[in-house]
Amino acid sequence: MSAILYKGAVDVRAFVDAQKLSGFQWRVLGLCFLVVALDGFDTAAIGFIAPALSHDWSLSPGQLNPVLVAALGGLAVGAFACGPLADRFGRKRILMLSVLLFGGFSLASAWAGSVTELSVLRFLTGLGLGGAMPQAVTLTSEYCPQRRRSLLVTTMFCGFTLGSALGGVVSAHLLPLYGWRSVLALGGILPLLVLPALALWLPESARFLLLTPGNEARVARLLRAIAPLPAGWTGGFVDASDPVSAVGADRSPLRRLIAPELRQGTLLLWGAFFMSLLIIYLLTNWLPTLIKGTGLSLSQAALLTALFQVGGTLGSILLGAAMDRVNPYRVLALAYLAGALCIGAIARYYTDFWLLGAFVAGVGFCISGSQVGANALAASFYPTASRATGVSWALGAGRIGSIVGSLSGGAMLGLGWGMHGIFSLLMIPAALAALLIFCMGRRYRPGAAPPAAAPGH
Repeated sequence: MSAILYKGAVDVRAFVDAQKLSGFQWRVLGLCFLVVALDGFDTAAIGFIAPALSHDWSLSPGQLNPVLVAALGGLAVGAFACGPLADRFGRKRILMLSVLLFGGFSLASAWAGSVTELSVLRFLTGLGLGGAMPQAVTLTSEYCPQRRRSLLVTTMFCGFTLGSALGGVVSAHLLPLYGWRSVLALGGILPLLVLPALALWLPESARFLLLTPGNEARVARLLRAIAPLPAGWTGGFVDASDPVSAVGADRSPLRRLIAPELRQGTLLLWGAFFMSLLIIYLLTNWLPTLIKGTGLSLSQAALLTALFQVGGTLGSILLGAAMDRVNPYRVLALAYLAGALCIGAIARYYTDFWLLGAFVAGVGFCISGSQVGANALAASFYPTASRATGVSWALGAGRIGSIVGSLSGGAMLGLGWGMHGIFSLLMIPAALAALLIFCMGRRYRPGAAPPAAAPGH
């Protein structure tokens, strides 16, 4: 218990790390899980309604493309914009604003009357979607003890996959009865209904509050909701493990990301996120089409696509648990490398249904699972004063990769590329992601912290 006290003040991070998970912390985790699930529902909604939308408005795939790209563009802009705002105004405020944005504009999208109008509304919906996820990751990370942080963050993030999957089930029931507008309307109503619960029960980050003088009473209430404050506490709170937050308060969160002690790690993370989400979105959007092109049935294509998602969910949880026990950089680098090998195996063995299923699940486990793990790594890498910006901008770089992946997949199919050519090429970004995380691990080894911001603090 003495390690929690620092010159009579409570070290907030050490206090959280020393406690068992309380009901208060599980509530934070559950509410963030719910937000990410709603994010997953709304992000995937356009894919579920695309066939019905194309039929109603007599659109070709090319005419529908602006709607798909607009949402991804909004996700990127939202991620870049909301991170610095959250580091200035608080994680909870920006998270709630993001939920209001994607709920409100998704609801408005249900009344769109043209492709242009729907594209604009989906871009605005994307702003909220892009802002919500990084804040959920950051807030969860700041309330989790370090010994279980990666596992809990990756488990929370599985809400995105669950939301996407439930979106498919709900869409299958709503579309025949009420049409595609009903899916967008539901995707707007649900987040708006959740907002009061967030306002009442989601706390602000205690570590964020500590950055501004005068919040000691609020910090004390939040910590007491986790466990009693230690005997010997004489008043006051510190974050002794986070010196950047204390000595660099006059610097903007974005400038901190490229400060000498963090610059290399920031660039390596951005590169890894770009490569990872390029692969994930290319496969999410085009894997069914690629599989169908091999002569397999639609039901077989659907099964294989589901295996990709199931593999990603399992990978998120198991890789997150492994990151808490051994070097997280090594875990992710090896997983990305194994993903590159699975991608190469698909290029060679795609004619065998059972092998194809095993390797598709392997790609989901290694690539999608590693991407979720990389979110946890980013949250641990940055200090409190720039954590939301660090996570958001890494995801923003990844969103650019998702746009490149979505567009390049369609372009390669248009050029007549098949499974062998596309998957052979996809080995490159997977291997590059492994190399980037490996290099980051060499520069920022656990226990060998950079001068003013140790990863994991």
